[in-house]
Amino acid sequence: MLDIRKRLREEGKKVVFTNGCFDIIHKGHIHLLKRAKKLGDVLIVGLNSDSSIRRIKGKGRPIFSEKDRAFVLSSVDAVDYIVIFDEDTPLKLIKAIEPDVLVKGSDWKKNSIVGREIVESLGGRVVRIPVLKGFSTTSIIKKLRKYEKTP
Repeated sequence: MLDIRKRLREEGKKVVFTNGCFDIIHKGHIHLLKRAKKLGDVLIVGLNSDSSIRRIKGKGRPIFSEKDRAFVLSSVDAVDYIVIFDEDTPLKLIKAIEPDVLVKGSDWKKNSIVGREIVESLGGRVVRIPVLKGFSTTSIIKKLRKYEKTP
């Protein structure tokens, strides 16, 4: 990825970065990814590894493996590159990639967005994209579990 980033910088391409678990891809994810892509030339998605998700979300997660999640994400036209990371946050990845634009959903407070200070110190910007109400992987899983319990 570092070689690719170097080439993109030499070509003057604006690189956008976002990250997440993307465990069950839904309309909210696609909305965020399409909006993020419009902010630059290339969209890089940092994808939490399976072990990272287990530490963050707990037992029973992820629903799908990192390979399966990466496969589905690679099918989204807006996504140019996917990098799987094993840490709990993408801080090391953001430091290495040095994106021009860092994107998160509006459910994140700007000051709590990991990597914000790095991106802004390099002259980049942080963009919070409005989330679509009613679309979250956690809420989908809760609905499914409730449905399973219904006779």
